[in-house]
Amino acid sequence: MACQASKWREGKQNRSSDSLRKKAIFSTFQVQKAGKTGLSDSPSFQAGYRGFESRLPLHGLTGCSSLGAYFGNNILDSDSEYELPLDVDMTWAQPQYSRREVNQAGETLLALLQGGRDVADSARWNHALDIVDNFRAAHAFPLNTIQISLRRQARIVDRNVIVAQRLKRLFSIYMKLDRFKKMQLWDMQDIGGCRAIVQTVSNVNQLTEAYKESKIRHARAHEDNYITCPRESGYRSRHLVLRYYSDRSEVFNGMKVEVQIRTHLQHSWATTVETVDAFTSQALKSSRGRRDWERFFQLMGTANALHEGTEPVPKTPTTWRELVPELRSYADTLRVKTTLEGFTTAFRETRNPSVRNADYYLLKLDSAAESLTISGYERKELPQAAREYADIEKQIRAGAAGDAVLVSVDSLNDLERAYPNYFADTRSFIEELEHALKA
Repeated sequence: MACQASKWREGKQNRSSDSLRKKAIFSTFQVQKAGKTGLSDSPSFQAGYRGFESRLPLHGLTGCSSLGAYFGNNILDSDSEYELPLDVDMTWAQPQYSRREVNQAGETLLALLQGGRDVADSARWNHALDIVDNFRAAHAFPLNTIQISLRRQARIVDRNVIVAQRLKRLFSIYMKLDRFKKMQLWDMQDIGGCRAIVQTVSNVNQLTEAYKESKIRHARAHEDNYITCPRESGYRSRHLVLRYYSDRSEVFNGMKVEVQIRTHLQHSWATTVETVDAFTSQALKSSRGRRDWERFFQLMGTANALHEGTEPVPKTPTTWRELVPELRSYADTLRVKTTLEGFTTAFRETRNPSVRNADYYLLKLDSAAESLTISGYERKELPQAAREYADIEKQIRAGAAGDAVLVSVDSLNDLERAYPNYFADTRSFIEELEHALKA
């Protein structure tokens, strides 16, 4: 199979009307909650439902949970999509700037940062950053809508799936603009991104096809299969890019969201790359790191591919007999196991009281102090979280060591599993390395 991106025809998908969705939801609510007791026709039930209907999108549907948790699977096992509407309980950031203004802001940031000047107090920097922050924050609503449908499909394929969502870090935005010279900020496809982590490659393929065939209303724009055609860095996953569409929240129409679907093995590789980047001040993720570390991760990418029975990474040995000696040489020279374990041993973690029952988590990694601070926010506090996220990134650009990301997952337990790089947790990767060296 040729290694090229496949394009989907963009167009309007099948769209269910609001009234049909409400009828389906009410019908399930009636049967499951009242039908067996004979209360569904009572005045008190009808009055209760009218109040419930007005808050339906909020009941059990916080930033990272699904309607299935409240209603069971009857509704969400269908191919239709439920959209989280704009509501009065929180203010979702909306795009305030034109395509031209957003693209100019991206160019300004790139020019200032490439120039190496002190931009912390620059008026141009601050104005451009305000525009970028708004553009990024405006992806939260379409991102949340799309991750709900991903979660629904993923739980059918793998009941233990981990689903997470995040808004792209400012540094990552800069690095991508710098790497792809012709790219404009408005067209960047992964400002908003959600990810499903499943057990096997078969699960990845099954979920990808199920999601593509579901009756989502968003235009399906692009697909990359980095499992069949791995990147030269060793990265492996499947990516889908969607253009958000809604007839009720039209202000967000056209905004792109990237969906990543990968196995735990692929996830461990990718997050360990980010861990090494954070603690050694490299940019391996953008193919701008030390060549010895880059080669090591290429070889580990092929080791994982051989374990999963998929295509090897380009320009690497294709058999265990050829691979293991070179992999062992780099692992020993770089002292990979000792280095990774050292990150974890010295690491300190602080969790603010707000993390309990949170819908969103702001992770602030201080690589110099080898510490992580976790703050939690309810869904209605997302605008505050976005502002604090932007403030931390300004501090980082002004010279503070570290990194930050704003994410949403089901639980604190899933937080560490979805973002082990922020916890300096590379235990799974070390186990995979030891297993590969014994192959």
